[in-house]
Amino acid sequence: MQMSSQTILESYPSCFRPNTQQSLLNQTKTNLTSYNDVDPKLDPLPVIDLKQFDLIELEQACTDRGIFRLVNHGIPLILLSKLHEHVVKVYELEFEYKKSLFASIPNDVISYFWGTPALTPTGVALYKDQRTVVDYNWVEGLNFPLSQPSHVDLDQHPLVRDMRMLLQEYGVHQERLAKLIFGAMSQNLQLSNDSRMYLAPSTGFLRVHRYPRCFFDESTKVWGVNAHTDSSVITILNQYEVGGLQILDEKDNVWIDAKPISNTLIVHLGDMMQAISDDKYKSVKHRVKVNSEKERISLGYFVFPDNECVIRSSSYKPFTYPDFRAQVQQDVKTLGHKVGLSRFKLNEDL
Repeated sequence: MQMSSQTILESYPSCFRPNTQQSLLNQTKTNLTSYNDVDPKLDPLPVIDLKQFDLIELEQACTDRGIFRLVNHGIPLILLSKLHEHVVKVYELEFEYKKSLFASIPNDVISYFWGTPALTPTGVALYKDQRTVVDYNWVEGLNFPLSQPSHVDLDQHPLVRDMRMLLQEYGVHQERLAKLIFGAMSQNLQLSNDSRMYLAPSTGFLRVHRYPRCFFDESTKVWGVNAHTDSSVITILNQYEVGGLQILDEKDNVWIDAKPISNTLIVHLGDMMQAISDDKYKSVKHRVKVNSEKERISLGYFVFPDNECVIRSSSYKPFTYPDFRAQVQQDVKTLGHKVGLSRFKLNEDL
């Protein structure tokens, strides 16, 4: 059943509606591409096949790009389909109702945010001091910590309860993939046995993003999410059907589209992995464009080092992830954007 334009508008946060209404007049059906239908020469991302896992290919992808497409990942298609269906139903709820609904649920279970991808450790949206409308990122999101208590009763909200159960099941697969990929990277980097603290599954969380339909104009700086690097060790992304993710090719200084291809995931490395590898691996810079014809749903998994783990390298001052996170949040509040690893560079003043 197709939603009316007015219903879609009412489901969006009010700050997005003026630039959304006209774009709702154009609604097109997306034909999702199959991986087997794509000429490998046309896909700019390296491909890692878990059925034929090659450490040399992984090493090259991590050093050259910091991003790769993962195939044969083992996540059931029925789970991906059901999760997408439930997420869409939740996002289609009227905005004021969603605000009230998620305000009644503890943030350590699930939290709802919009206008920024930056959250505090407790799941509260973090904005620049004295922001204006142009400071908003055009994104609506759900944050789902995977270490949450399991006893929270959501029976009075069956749609959220069912989505939460599917997210938990999906999170088990994400943890499996993250451990496998990080283990292979540790082998390539010849990290010591205590490097297991560099990847703590208890820190993992899922972010479900919805990007509203909106006319894109670079002159007005309307972005789903502005250019940034992730703070994670590893990020695993499911784009579903609509593209918008772009990655920076630093060699040629051009932005490349990372296309959505069915039954594949996109894995990119974050700042923590770059620091752990002593800058051998890349924390890829990326951004998300909005779409004037289709809204975009994406599902990302983020995982970090143990909070007590001290990252040491020849390039950076010793720091923990909580040190890094605190600096990032301070920069977002005061500058409006993340500065990142350069804050921790040895002999560098900012």
